[in-house]
Amino acid sequence: MGENTYRINVLNTGAQFLCRQDEYVLEAMKKSGCGPIHYGCFGGGCGICKMKVISGSYRVDKKMSRAHISPEEETDGFVLTCCIKPTGNLTISQI
Repeated sequence: MGENTYRINVLNTGAQFLCRQDEYVLEAMKKSGCGPIHYGCFGGGCGICKMKVISGSYRVDKKMSRAHISPEEETDGFVLTCCIKPTGNLTISQI
């Protein structure tokens, strides 16, 4: 694992994959073939890739649609995986 690469664990499925800090979590998930892989627009608008971050750190690099992620949900760790990049190892959960 490189210096700027992080391990992403998917709690519900036991899947694990690596994601670079300059890569969106959804892109890395799709590239690795690990599931669950649900996606649509890759732009933060459709909400299909909504998951919850259980632990770890990340940054939001694209605007997440408020139709799919409310401010309260975002505070509780809900994200669109097409909009976030890891800044550390993450554990995420399908909702």
